[in-house]
Amino acid sequence: MAEEKFEIFVARLDADGDEFEGELDCSVLGMDEDRYVRPFAGLRYKLFAQILGTELLVRGSLEQDFSAECSRCAEEFDFTLEVPDFTVSVEIKERTEIVDLTNELRESIILELPMYPICRDDCRGICQTCGKNLNKEECSCVDEDPGGCWGALDALRAGMGKED
Repeated sequence: MAEEKFEIFVARLDADGDEFEGELDCSVLGMDEDRYVRPFAGLRYKLFAQILGTELLVRGSLEQDFSAECSRCAEEFDFTLEVPDFTVSVEIKERTEIVDLTNELRESIILELPMYPICRDDCRGICQTCGKNLNKEECSCVDEDPGGCWGALDALRAGMGKED
């Protein structure tokens, strides 16, 4: 099977530019082996390309659906990543016939991926002591460090008599 590409045939572009709308197979992202974030469905694009002097300017939007494991609670969830302002400029020469923008599309999507995807903003995560998903059930664990990560500094401040 030939690898799918997004190519623009420069000689066929209208003088005022052309619109491109469609979908590429999600395999173009090269993320098939990723355990935590996996693309599904196609990479959707809506782009406008035009030649301006010696450059090909392409602007538009991209969308890709992903399935991910929440970095807080480890539950699977789906989300759609959008790149509303995709822009790329490629220098073209007199003999340039085809410009392949597959890598630029891939990079734009991958750069927008969250470093730590979460299923929802108010995800409570997993109890560090018993491992229960706090979104689904409460736990009866006692917080052994009541001051949190700053407890030692709070105790030091209290001992110095400088409480705010």
